[in-house]
Amino acid sequence: MQSEKVVIVTGGSSGIGKAAALRFAREGNKVFVTGRRPGPIEETIAEHANIAGMVADAASAEDAKRTIAKTVDLWGRVDALVNNAGAGAILPLADATADRIVDIFSVNVLGPSLLASAALPHLRATRGTIVNVSSTFGHKPVAGLSHYAASKAALEQLTRCWALELAPLGIRVNAVAAGPTESGALTGMMGLSPEQAAAIKEQERARIPLGRRGVPVRLSSPASEWMTGQVVAVDGGLGLA
Repeated sequence: MQSEKVVIVTGGSSGIGKAAALRFAREGNKVFVTGRRPGPIEETIAEHANIAGMVADAASAEDAKRTIAKTVDLWGRVDALVNNAGAGAILPLADATADRIVDIFSVNVLGPSLLASAALPHLRATRGTIVNVSSTFGHKPVAGLSHYAASKAALEQLTRCWALELAPLGIRVNAVAAGPTESGALTGMMGLSPEQAAAIKEQERARIPLGRRGVPVRLSSPASEWMTGQVVAVDGGLGLA
């Protein structure tokens, strides 16, 4: 019985994705990471012999196919898909444009859908699992993040629907609703200056019941084998506040 797994992690060159990739690799699994920037991808690959990867756009249908094909070429199977790549912006309604809205939904909704579809035959063969990385704001409203929040709400509903659809195939689908995490997303994905990011971090700490931002975690273990269609909040209690 094969103990090591083959795991794909999108957005695997920083933050939550990189932390998950390294933990999978250190536990003896093979990990394929993708991201848009070659430098961080190469740095992540260099950190562990069990990690491979390539530059890919999470919203590209062709890149989704290439990601699955490359992983299978390397290791012959896919056991788990972690849809971690995300896009977002502080985007008040008055500033919303079609292009900015499409950019967010392309990465957060279209991308996971394309990759899960491309991986489906291989996940069926291994009775594998899909983990979608959502956000506290997928179920908690917040001013100025409406389109990001809506895209994460859509991802959570995809999780539930896919769980029902794929259960007969032995494929489990769950999501992690991550709260504010020390991942570099504010200056990266959100495009804020370091000063703006620091101010928002202080505001978030004041609102989080546990009084601090989180550190990356992952949802994948034998203990979750009877778990599907669930959205697990890991947010220091922010969703309750």
